[in-house]
Amino acid sequence: MIVVTGATGNVGRPLVQVLAEAGERVTAVSRNAAEGLPVGVLHRVADLAEPASLEPVLAGAEALYLLIAGSGAELDPEAVLGVAKAAGVRRVVLQSSQAAGTRPGLASHDGLRAFEAALRGSGLEWTVLRPGGFASNAYLWLESVKAHRTVAAPFGEVGLPLVDPADIAAVAAAALRDRAGAHAGRTYQLTGPARVSPREQAEALAAAVGEPVRFVELSRDEARGHLTRFLPEVVAEGTLDILGEPNVEEVRLSPDVETVLGRAPHSFADWAGRHAAAFR
Repeated sequence: MIVVTGATGNVGRPLVQVLAEAGERVTAVSRNAAEGLPVGVLHRVADLAEPASLEPVLAGAEALYLLIAGSGAELDPEAVLGVAKAAGVRRVVLQSSQAAGTRPGLASHDGLRAFEAALRGSGLEWTVLRPGGFASNAYLWLESVKAHRTVAAPFGEVGLPLVDPADIAAVAAAALRDRAGAHAGRTYQLTGPARVSPREQAEALAAAVGEPVRFVELSRDEARGHLTRFLPEVVAEGTLDILGEPNVEEVRLSPDVETVLGRAPHSFADWAGRHAAAFR
């Protein structure tokens, strides 16, 4: 059995689907009730912040997908992994973040770095995924595109190799199903196939919905005002640093998706085309 935490999110949901289609027994875990899961997938409610809630969920599991929501600063990595180990889990795939490696001084990612370190020292078989920016972050523009056919963002010409969450899910599925150990002890940097700027994202969304979408460039201060509505200020500042002044590693096109899957990663335009109905 494979247990997937964060099973209702942008990565967890397609991951559950891929695993179910491959014939795996899957338990989908989230903090709240879930709908629309594949037939045969068991759903359980549990919370990583309460490691004891994982004990009945992990009983009989062979592999675990750990998705850490937010910064993970409030979690106890040793306690979570201790419960997994006691339950007999042998293999753990952790969804971390590219910034955990590229921005070692970024306080907002200290929790993820702590989970990575705890996992590497746990004695469990492990794989760490470090995705860059998600293509699905474009959902932040959902209402403005639907209502006004407008995308507003800072740093309009700065391109980053955004990764499709479906590619993260596919790599995760390969690692979770890896009973031969080919992915054990590996850290994968997951990116898309090309850098894409906010202005180019607006153009791709326009092509997907079949109507013009106007791009409006925000100042850094304006963007900070938007982000701090739902992110702590330290996280918002770190995000803006990456978006505005990415370092060499953050703009690098990683080969890891293609290495694992044997195909090129999906482009932002691919993602926009598959999700066009949401923006119409």
